[in-house]
Amino acid sequence: MAEQRRSGTQRKSSASKSGNSGSTSKSKSKTTKAASSGGGSQSKRGSGGGGSSSRSNGTSGREAVRQAREQVSELMGRPVESVLGMDRDDDGWVITVQVVELARIPNSTDVLGDYAVTVDSGGEVIGYRRMRRYHRAQADDG
Repeated sequence: MAEQRRSGTQRKSSASKSGNSGSTSKSKSKTTKAASSGGGSQSKRGSGGGGSSSRSNGTSGREAVRQAREQVSELMGRPVESVLGMDRDDDGWVITVQVVELARIPNSTDVLGDYAVTVDSGGEVIGYRRMRRYHRAQADDG
């Protein structure tokens, strides 16, 4: 009886493994389709129209935000919780992000920090500084 259970378990696990491999190949094909269709739309935006002004000096706003989130998280060792704002600068972008500096229970007592992150035209973080530190439940100043 125990052997029958084991063989039944083995059949289930092998069936689930084969099911996973089929879904993986489907997701790969979807990714390939998305990448190929996405590349065409990006080249159209970059070649003219309203999107070209943000790209003429280097990094787009979307890319600057992505780089700021990734690099600040790596530098600080804490994840960026949210992006509060972004401004174009002469040399690139200034992205304002919110970071949980101290996680507490309950989370309404978490200590948060707002940071201004400077991203150059090449997409590299060249500096950041804390603008404000506060508890999550604290009312806004303005």
